[in-house]
Amino acid sequence: MEENKISYSEEEEQKSLLPFLEEKEKEGKAGQFSNVEEHWEEYKPEEELAGGGKTGNKDASEGVQDKSDSSMESLEHYLGDINNIQAMKYTDRICILTLQRNLKELNDIAKQKELAVQKARDKLSTCQLQIKVLAKQLEYVDIEIEKEEEAGNVTALSRLQAMHRRLCTELEKEKDFELKMALTLKENMLEMWQIETEQGKYEILREQLKKDEEELEMQYQERAQVRIWKEKIAALQAEENRRSREKKEEEAQKEYEERHKKVVEDAKRNHEKAVCFLRKSMARIHEKNAKEEVKTREHMERRIQAVLSLKTSITSNRAKLQTLQVWNKAMAFEAKKQEMKMREAILAEGGNVAKEIFLRKRLLEHEKEKQASREQQKSRKIEIVSRILQEKASILKQKKSQSCTKAIKSGGKLEDSSLWRMKTWRYIEKTCKHSAGAISQPWCSSSACSSAGERTASVGEISEKIPHDVLCESGEDEKERDKTLVEPEFPGLWSQECDLRKISKEETEPKQLATRVKEKGIFEKKMEEFQTGIFHKQMVSGRECKGRTFYSKPSCIHFKDFDVGQIYKKKIVLTNASYSVNFCRLVGMSDWLKDFISIHFDPPGKMSAGMSCEIVVTFKPMINETLEGEVMFMAQTGSFSVPLKCTAKRCMLALDKELIDFGSRVVGETISRTISLTNSGALGTRFKVQTSAGDSRTCRATAKSSPRRMVTRHFSDCVPEKEVSNSPVTSVVEKKEQICADHSEEMTYCVAQVEQHRTETSLSSSSAEQVGQDVLNSRSHLDTDSACNSVELSPEETPVEIMLGKVTEGEIGPFSSVKLQIIFVPAIPGDVRAEFVIMFDNADCKPLCFSAIGVSIDVPVWVPNPNVDLKICMYDRLYQDCIVIQSRAKVTLRLKFEVCKELSKHMELLPKTGYIQAQSSFSVQLKFLPRCSLPEDAGSYFNEETRVLEVPVTILIVDKAKKVNFTVHAIVTTSDLEISPARINFGYCTIYEAVQANVTLTNKSILPQEFGFVGLPEFVEIQPNDGLGILLPLESLTLDIIFKANETKEYSFELTCKSEINRQFKLSCKAVGVHPPLELSHSLVQFAATALNGVSTATLYVMNSHVSVNRFTHAVPRIGNGEVAPVGPTSFEFRVPEDCPVTITPSVGTVLPGKKSLIQVSFRPTLSDQLIREEAVRRLCRAAATGAEIQKRKKDEEGKKLSTAITKQLVRDVGSKYLTSLCNSEQPKSEELKPDSDAYMAAQAFLMRNFSGRFEKYIIPCFVASGHIDEKKGSENLSCSPYNTLYLELHCPAVAPCVVVTSDNGKNTVNFGDVAVGHRMIKRITIQNISPEKLELGFSVLNPNGPFLLVRPVGMLEPGENKTLVISFCPNENKWFFETLDIRTAKTTLTLSITGCGVMPTIVCSVEEVLNMGYVIAREKVTSTFKIQNTSTLTLRYSIQLDSLSSTRDKDQQRLPSFITSSLQRTEFVGTQNYNGLSVFSIFPTEGEIVAGKSQEFIVTFSPDHESLYYSDRLKVVLFGKNVAHVIHLKGAARDRPMFVEGGIPLDVPIESLAVTSPVSSPEALKGELQEPVKSILLVLEYIEGEGSPVPAMTELKVGAIQTAQFASKKNVEFSFDSLPLLQQKGFTVESVKGTVEPGQVKCISVSWVPPADFRADDPLLVTALLTLKGDIKESYQILFMAKVVSAYAPTK
Repeated sequence: MEENKISYSEEEEQKSLLPFLEEKEKEGKAGQFSNVEEHWEEYKPEEELAGGGKTGNKDASEGVQDKSDSSMESLEHYLGDINNIQAMKYTDRICILTLQRNLKELNDIAKQKELAVQKARDKLSTCQLQIKVLAKQLEYVDIEIEKEEEAGNVTALSRLQAMHRRLCTELEKEKDFELKMALTLKENMLEMWQIETEQGKYEILREQLKKDEEELEMQYQERAQVRIWKEKIAALQAEENRRSREKKEEEAQKEYEERHKKVVEDAKRNHEKAVCFLRKSMARIHEKNAKEEVKTREHMERRIQAVLSLKTSITSNRAKLQTLQVWNKAMAFEAKKQEMKMREAILAEGGNVAKEIFLRKRLLEHEKEKQASREQQKSRKIEIVSRILQEKASILKQKKSQSCTKAIKSGGKLEDSSLWRMKTWRYIEKTCKHSAGAISQPWCSSSACSSAGERTASVGEISEKIPHDVLCESGEDEKERDKTLVEPEFPGLWSQECDLRKISKEETEPKQLATRVKEKGIFEKKMEEFQTGIFHKQMVSGRECKGRTFYSKPSCIHFKDFDVGQIYKKKIVLTNASYSVNFCRLVGMSDWLKDFISIHFDPPGKMSAGMSCEIVVTFKPMINETLEGEVMFMAQTGSFSVPLKCTAKRCMLALDKELIDFGSRVVGETISRTISLTNSGALGTRFKVQTSAGDSRTCRATAKSSPRRMVTRHFSDCVPEKEVSNSPVTSVVEKKEQICADHSEEMTYCVAQVEQHRTETSLSSSSAEQVGQDVLNSRSHLDTDSACNSVELSPEETPVEIMLGKVTEGEIGPFSSVKLQIIFVPAIPGDVRAEFVIMFDNADCKPLCFSAIGVSIDVPVWVPNPNVDLKICMYDRLYQDCIVIQSRAKVTLRLKFEVCKELSKHMELLPKTGYIQAQSSFSVQLKFLPRCSLPEDAGSYFNEETRVLEVPVTILIVDKAKKVNFTVHAIVTTSDLEISPARINFGYCTIYEAVQANVTLTNKSILPQEFGFVGLPEFVEIQPNDGLGILLPLESLTLDIIFKANETKEYSFELTCKSEINRQFKLSCKAVGVHPPLELSHSLVQFAATALNGVSTATLYVMNSHVSVNRFTHAVPRIGNGEVAPVGPTSFEFRVPEDCPVTITPSVGTVLPGKKSLIQVSFRPTLSDQLIREEAVRRLCRAAATGAEIQKRKKDEEGKKLSTAITKQLVRDVGSKYLTSLCNSEQPKSEELKPDSDAYMAAQAFLMRNFSGRFEKYIIPCFVASGHIDEKKGSENLSCSPYNTLYLELHCPAVAPCVVVTSDNGKNTVNFGDVAVGHRMIKRITIQNISPEKLELGFSVLNPNGPFLLVRPVGMLEPGENKTLVISFCPNENKWFFETLDIRTAKTTLTLSITGCGVMPTIVCSVEEVLNMGYVIAREKVTSTFKIQNTSTLTLRYSIQLDSLSSTRDKDQQRLPSFITSSLQRTEFVGTQNYNGLSVFSIFPTEGEIVAGKSQEFIVTFSPDHESLYYSDRLKVVLFGKNVAHVIHLKGAARDRPMFVEGGIPLDVPIESLAVTSPVSSPEALKGELQEPVKSILLVLEYIEGEGSPVPAMTELKVGAIQTAQFASKKNVEFSFDSLPLLQQKGFTVESVKGTVEPGQVKCISVSWVPPADFRADDPLLVTALLTLKGDIKESYQILFMAKVVSAYAPTK
């Protein structure tokens, strides 16, 4: 069975391992092939690279190739073997591995069985040995038993017997175990033999497995060898790659150095050019600034003169105004006198004065209106005539200007006078036709004229053959036309008249003229009717709006660069820009555009304001000419037009510069420069560059004494100097003339005169170019008679030094540019100038001119860089430069280099003497080491203010005694850094804080210097940038030296600052380290951004960690090296500044050793009270000023109604003085404003809404002292060291709140005031979102057991939205309540403080529990009063309630009657009620309020309607409709007769019958004195037995008479007792047996009882007596006397 299991498991393992081994085998194969392939793929490119490289690497590549070939062959061999092995062994590997595992398991089982057999054998041998030992012991015990039996020792015998039994038992167990182990051993031996048999079967397989493992090991070794070969080949390849990379890097480095060298040379050359151009530019800028300054001065002078003239005119006008005012006053006075005289005359005649004066005034007003209308008509006539004349003049001048411009345009093309004349007459005819056509179609406006003028002006430039006076006249016409253009948008029709002088004879015939005049009149009438009928004005809000009603996009229709024969389309959009509905329709276009332009426009009908429509304009050009005109439209508010342009292709040529300056060059050099010709137009042309006409060579002359020469040009007298100076050529000429004048040159070179028929008319750019061309075309000659003594050179002798390059002519296309090369080859020393002109095939393109200048120098040896600039140098630093010297000589020259004696200590040239070969260069090394004594040694070569050094250096040619000078420039500066102050004392610094000191580091050099503080100790920090940085020239930088003591000692150290040249500067520092007895858990508190009136809170601890004075185990608190602070309680105190919005709780306290104290820091930002007061005052002053302005306007209106100007002036003066005094008197002071005033609250709300935020830092000191703080004396009894002070830094950012309270003047406090306990009060708070964002609000949780409740919260607030919060207050205790409600937003929190006081309402009543109204005659009334006083602090709202009027009264009556239940269970307070349904008791007032501390009187009225002794009710005083504050039991009795007996215990039922019985009160009954039924009264007397002295039992009866008006005539009431002997016998004693009672009085009858001798205590005594009352009637009462004896010691129930 076990064998089957083993074989089954083996088969499973083989199956499970088979796929894994197959995958692994495949991966191994693929990996081997891929690695080999990758290796050879990598190797092939390297091989190819090596083969295709330079010749120097061929051998190496061949060697590598041989090696790689051999390695490839070996690899193929090994790979073939490996593949064969894998094909042969792969099918058996799985079986080998499985067999190996099975054999191993079989060996393990055999070993286990051998171990089990060995263990069984050991146990069996041990068991057998134990049996032998037990047998021996048993024999020994048997012997001992026999001995003891013989001896008779019972004790020992029993012991030995017990041992014998035990040994027998153990022996039996061991024998059983022996049998069991023998059986186990036998089974194990059998299994072991079976396993050995199995092993014998697999012996052959084991040998085969051994062979297979050896073969597999050989296969692994072969693979390892293949890998080694691959690694070798990879190493060879890597070596080859490294060599190729090194070679490439070397080549790249060489190329980089060459490029760098070239870039450096180019940079030097460019720098030289830039310096040259900069100098020229600076000269031009200075000249320009000087001119501008002159212009500014002239402008200021003109302004000053204008101001002075204005001042004089104001003075004269003021005098005139005063005179006019006096004259007006006199006239008014005279008119008043005339009026008074007229009144007197009318009164004398007896007429109506008022009527006559009114009629006279009406006549005067009518005359004035007539005169005004005449003057207005006259002025309008004059204006119309002047405008007509002006329009005529302007039309004439426009015609002249058009004819002149047309003549100018055609004059350039037609040279013959006849052609000119024909062209002029054609233009006149065309113009006249246009003007005649304007009468029938009025399209030409001022804007059209202007556009036509621009069009004619832009066609071509002014010809040179036009007479000067014509051009001047045309200029004047342009000025006048500019004046006339400032006209309305729609001029009159007279502007379309034509000049009759230019109309042909055919058009001047009388018939045609008459017809034209008639047509013109008809057209004018029709146009007036059309305009008055159709055009409407734009009226908005009662005002006429002027301006364009339609806007077009684009504003101008422009067809640019068109080709003839093509078709172009453009779309424009017309937008209605008027304020109302409008329409638009197409009228037409300019006549000359009709052949080329077509318009597609669908009228849109009525268009609202802002609506638009589209128009498509199609242009089909037939001629290649520029066209201009307009498209005309008609709208409801008038006509408008859109300009249209059609621009043909043209050339727009320009040069990037007009002057090429080659600078100073040595003879023999060749220098080239380029100039760019750019065409920005759409038409190309052909160009040709040549020297200017008349100059076959460059202009030059040679001076005898100076190499400087100048070519000057003189123009004709007709050209102004300003115009000449504007041209680029003459500017250079003028500059050179100025230079020659400054240096007093001996020779001046001249001069060409411009032909006198060439003139200039303006200062435009075209005139400047024309002048330049004239200068170039002029003929140069030499004046032999002049004082200059110049020498003229023939053209053959003068070489051409400035010439053109290869490109001298060619084609330039549209929107392209061409570069032209100019070459300068200096041959003769001196100045050289050449003028060039570029001609174009296109006749519309003007020739362009440019100049080239240069200076030639002839020296056998020269320095290419005559100014050696060493830039900025520092003292005691070595600077070197290489100076190159060039030679043009054909022999070797000896040179000697000299430096001036003053600077021989600081500068030298090496070598001092040298030889320069023919036509080669020589390099000299310049060494400059400026010493500190340079300013004293250099003398005049060094400027101490600018620190500029200019050293002349001479190169002496020894053989020829010639000198060549060059200058060495340098700016010498120091390298010092200054630290101020040089010493810092940080003072006392605790180990918990850092002390900062500021030092200023100044760079004394004019070079930027890098600096850095190095070797800083760990307790020092330097900021910014950790003490490292760069100082600009002469810059000062403030550094923060931060010292933080790490232990208690005295510090003395130096800080080292190093510069970039390794100079050191020291800074000395001192400090004392302090360890305070206390420490703060946080020395920096950063509050979150807190809104105004919000609160942010942070907590920290004050800790006392000083528990031992042993300074060797830990750091102890002390000051420097002073004494150690004592161990014990340590006190602290925070001192908060007064204006600081921070609260620290607790601010004073004591901390025990090893303990800590919690500190709470609160930040509550608020607005400054002074700021609020100032804003409130400003707002009040603004409001007062507004009110004063309103009053002033009212006064002015009243003053205008007065008749005379004197009264007006007086009123204004008095009013203004009154208002100013009122404003001054009513201006409030900020100190007088109260915080609860409206102005204060409004200012606070305004500032809060406009608060922009602030950030403040506070440093709060915490003083520390040893010992306890006395509660009475405080901290006065403690000594505090200022060096132990701790500091708490607070960062407090305040921001504007997102939400503000708008109700209750913006207060954040909700005060409910005093509220009665148990009652609820509701308040509404309005909040507003003043931020621009939508806010989601959250609320803090109020105390759920507290009195405050947020009834209605708000979830979301839109920007600017107001919402209401509802908060209720219901106190449950008599105390003050306070809570805070936080309204949270995403950024800020608004805190509402909610307060309220719960007050327990208390009252005091003058009647405590019962108010007895007494006995009353039925159907009569009696009143009684009581008072209730409010003893609480709030006003009480009360109401009086009676149980008889209760709403639950009906339900209560459904219960059992009270007389059925026991007296203890009776809760009914309402007794007998009236039959009439009215209440027996009534109270006034029933409700109201009682102010705190006041009292209220109440009136109770008792009005019974029938006889009863049980009238009762309950009165409740209810406060606030809820609480019953006091209860009064109302009682009363009513009798039909004025007598009553009261006392004892009544024996009748207190509840009346439901049946109403009317009382019997007939006269017969009264007369018969019918006997009333006898009423019974029980008197109970209890005698107490057992006391020391016996006291009789006492009780009493009351007999009363009611005083009433009903029985006022009756007699008194008499009473008497019967059966007195019996009473006395039984021990009863009655004081008053008989008596009388007056009305309104009550008589008390006292009854006492002493038990008689024969009295039995167990039998109560009962005696009856009759009490008779006599008044109006006779009444009898049966009195039952009950007596009993009660023990004094008996418990009472």
